[in-house]
Amino acid sequence: MKKFDYTLNYEELDLRKHPELYTVGRGEQGVLMVEPYKSEILPYWRFKTPEIATESSEKIYELFLEYKKKDDFVGMDMARKFLQMGYTRARRYTNHEGGRKYSKEDGSILPYQNDKVKAEAAAIFKAQWEIAKTDPDYIEMKKQHREKYESENE
Repeated sequence: MKKFDYTLNYEELDLRKHPELYTVGRGEQGVLMVEPYKSEILPYWRFKTPEIATESSEKIYELFLEYKKKDDFVGMDMARKFLQMGYTRARRYTNHEGGRKYSKEDGSILPYQNDKVKAEAAAIFKAQWEIAKTDPDYIEMKKQHREKYESENE
């Protein structure tokens, strides 16, 4: 499995036109870099309350399905990453007020809290993320993308 390539000029690059340059990477790598998808998905990405998280995750999953209809794996994977990031960021805000995990002063881990509202928002994103990442077409397209563009023996 290839690592996500941070050396590409993502501000100038259209990965819809050049899917061969896209690397899935691990987790959320590149989620705020890969265009045009970042600009298409980011405006809908919100997790402040369960209601906002529901609306956001449903819209992002809707985009996931639109990309799927267009056989656009990179778009599907980016939507999956935004769903994953909705979960991980909401969890961080669940555990740490203001979303800051480490102290500015000494780098120590700040005290944990349990914000039930943010925990519910995180659970909403997690459920949509699970649906996206286990979609049989997504799994097959991911496998094909990796075989075609990310094999180590290129």
